[in-house]
Amino acid sequence: MLLGGVILLTSFAYLGILFAIAYWGDKRADAGRSIIANPYIYALSMAVYATSWTFYGSVGRAAASGVGFLPIYLGPTLMAALWWVVLRKMIRISKANRITSIADFIAARYGKSTVLGGLVTVIAVVGVIPYIALQLKAVSTSFLILLQYPEVVMPPKGQAVDLFKDTALYVALLLAAFTLLFGTRHLDATERHEGMVAAIAFESVVKLLSFLAVGAFVTFWLYDGFADVFAQARTLPDIEELLTLGGVAGTYGSWASLIFLSMLSILFLPRQFQISVVENVNENHLAKAIWLFPAYLFAINVFVLPITFAGLMQFGDGQIDADTFVLTLPMVHGREALALFVFIGGLSAATGMVIVETIALSTMICNDLVMPVLLRWKRLALAQRADLSGLLLGIRRGAIVLLMMLGYAYYRLAGEAYALVSIGLVSFAAVAQFAPAMLGGMYWKQGTQAGALTGLTLGFALWVYTLLLPSFAKSGWLPISFVEDGPWGIAWLKPLALFGLEGLDDISHSLFWSLLANVGGYVTVSLLGHQSIREHAQALLFVDVFKVAGGSSGLWRGSASVQDIVTLVGRFIGPARAAEAFNGYAMRQGLGSVAALTPDAAFVHFAERLLAGAIGAASARVMIASVAKEEPLSMEEVLGILDEASQLIAYSRKLEQKSRELEAATAELREANERLQELDRLKDDFISTVTHELRTPLTSIRAFSEILQGQPDIDPERRQQFITIIVKESERLTRLINQVLDLAKLESGKAEWHTSELDVRQVIEDAVSATSALMREHGVTLSLRLPEQVPPVMADRDRLMQVMVNLIANGVKFCDRSDGRIEIALHVLSDRLRVDVHDNGPGIDPAHHESIFEKFHQVGDTLTGKPQGTGLGLPISRQIIQHLGGTLWVDSVPGQGATFSFTLPLDAHRARPPSTAPQETGIS
Repeated sequence: MLLGGVILLTSFAYLGILFAIAYWGDKRADAGRSIIANPYIYALSMAVYATSWTFYGSVGRAAASGVGFLPIYLGPTLMAALWWVVLRKMIRISKANRITSIADFIAARYGKSTVLGGLVTVIAVVGVIPYIALQLKAVSTSFLILLQYPEVVMPPKGQAVDLFKDTALYVALLLAAFTLLFGTRHLDATERHEGMVAAIAFESVVKLLSFLAVGAFVTFWLYDGFADVFAQARTLPDIEELLTLGGVAGTYGSWASLIFLSMLSILFLPRQFQISVVENVNENHLAKAIWLFPAYLFAINVFVLPITFAGLMQFGDGQIDADTFVLTLPMVHGREALALFVFIGGLSAATGMVIVETIALSTMICNDLVMPVLLRWKRLALAQRADLSGLLLGIRRGAIVLLMMLGYAYYRLAGEAYALVSIGLVSFAAVAQFAPAMLGGMYWKQGTQAGALTGLTLGFALWVYTLLLPSFAKSGWLPISFVEDGPWGIAWLKPLALFGLEGLDDISHSLFWSLLANVGGYVTVSLLGHQSIREHAQALLFVDVFKVAGGSSGLWRGSASVQDIVTLVGRFIGPARAAEAFNGYAMRQGLGSVAALTPDAAFVHFAERLLAGAIGAASARVMIASVAKEEPLSMEEVLGILDEASQLIAYSRKLEQKSRELEAATAELREANERLQELDRLKDDFISTVTHELRTPLTSIRAFSEILQGQPDIDPERRQQFITIIVKESERLTRLINQVLDLAKLESGKAEWHTSELDVRQVIEDAVSATSALMREHGVTLSLRLPEQVPPVMADRDRLMQVMVNLIANGVKFCDRSDGRIEIALHVLSDRLRVDVHDNGPGIDPAHHESIFEKFHQVGDTLTGKPQGTGLGLPISRQIIQHLGGTLWVDSVPGQGATFSFTLPLDAHRARPPSTAPQETGIS
């Protein structure tokens, strides 16, 4: 039996592990040894997309709509294919402008507007509150179910629970406290939360393993695999509709809208922007995330249908909520440890989402809601405080607690009206409203602040009207007639059938009207209005971020005091950190101290970027303007500055290209030099080998000559033996010299060729006749297999004869000493002739098959290991055959002899004319 204390102790232990990982990650970062500078950690942290909605809700949605759960994961998979184009640009823009949130991004793009940043923050907070409520509902429900183990009892629905007995309240407070420990130890939002990212990557692994564990248990323990689950599920009612479009699985229109909605959400959910953009260490990590993130989504969903069908078959009476099948299936089968592991997996999924989401939203609330108000209405009071960093941290911590309480409030008000997935889709539709302003701001220079403000206002208003208010009506907080009859009984104003549009599900209906109004308002007002100078400059910096790098450092002209700016920045991020940052800036400028700095455009831009990390881009611009007197720039001056910057970047890229070309040329020269050195070494080896080969017969001739001269009375028979040896060595010397000269002629292309029509059979017989004495001397038996008629070939008779003699002599040299045998065969093929010369010698190691055709390559005897020189016969033979349009090779198995084969083309036109130089043979 699982006691409440055991569940709580396990939960706190797991959260303690997460905190330990985060603490260790931050310590490593402070020491300069980042643990998140890894593409796999980055991709795993992006899996914060998979919340308790995925962990519990996917099964719940599959139970209601079958394969209709898939669009939520197909959308991110499709969008991942575009990340290198879209997300990489978003990262580059954010790094160049020190952007800390979605609100900051949109505000900075449209002239650093505080009004626009505030509106985006309101939309994000209101839109994501239901998503936070979803996590509270999932953790609270799973805890109450697990508390009843071994019985499976669902918590009562629709009954009022005393506030201080509500589990969800304590879950909200616990997650709020945990988030405070995780994410608000640093002020500068652009300083990466390395510990938090490491912990999120770890929890992504935990929830995946947990879901795979219950999936494997159901599929392979309760059943005999996927096929068995699906076979037994055929007894379920409506099973065909669950597995096909057009039934409960949803229509094509519903699938299209959900896929599109989830494609936008993977970019514009505040937590996804925080992880994917703000916490990004290296934009090249996207290359791994593009395939690893979709692989993760596939893995965590592979068991959704088996768990769903098993739950429907197990709990056919409908008393058990399908959202809880992941937990209740292990419980009903008495798997206590697995049930606890599943609870930890669900807690992990919820915790990761809440931590990152509330950190992102608290930054937006502080920078784009609270600070602009304080700077406008409390400027005098703030001016009296030397250090505002504590105030900023307090605001963010208070925002985290407020967000958790708002999430709990939504859970109490409307959480029971929707399943987990439906709550998540409400939030998805809200954050989709950021798409026109953000994507338009990244790719369309004509977008204006007024257009973005209009589009966001219209889209958000329609989202509230068509989704948020109906959720309150279904929960009893608004009259149900508001949904069924429309306000004041006006049918064409019904929120779920606005202007008479019927036939769409709630999400598709809201998405259609809100985005239509959003895009229409944005484009229309932008085209009819005009941009300010600052808007135009920011538009160029965003759209052309890859052309004009480094932000807007040149887009400022005026006068300022270095000390005033340093003091201002120190008030918001702390005097010590400000002094460290400006000292570092001075050193990079080649100056000894901050006092030596000049308050130019680059300095002011650096200070503004420091402030932007703490209070947002819009508020940073306001604060810099309070201590620096800026002179307005004309449109022509702005365009001129940006044009100069573009030219500088283009010139820099040309230099980089030239540098790469120079490096490539240097590498080629280095390789050529290495080849020349190798050729020089081979030349020395060749000369040394030839010299050695020449010296050996000369030494023998000299030695025997001296013996004959010094012993005139030597026995006549012995004298004749010595004379015979001298003659043989002289012949060997002559042959070697001729081979060297012949090879030199072949390689230089100066060899003479006398090509004519030949009978290869006759050439073979003549070669056998020429080597018969050699074979008799070594006791070698020869067998011939020649066809009676052979088509003629075009070749040089003397050269071909030379090849045959070389191959036969080589076979005699390596034949078996006691029973030497050579077999010569001639084959007529379709387009060529093939000649095989086989001996029964020790054979050749396959590793030496090619190297034996090199000059004087030393081949170890397979049986004795004694080196045997191949001389120049084989290299010359290969050159001759290749020149005649054929191929020469060897096949051998150690201990079973060797077969040298060559082919000659039957088509006479394939042989090259005599004046053509021989082909390359690979001889070094």
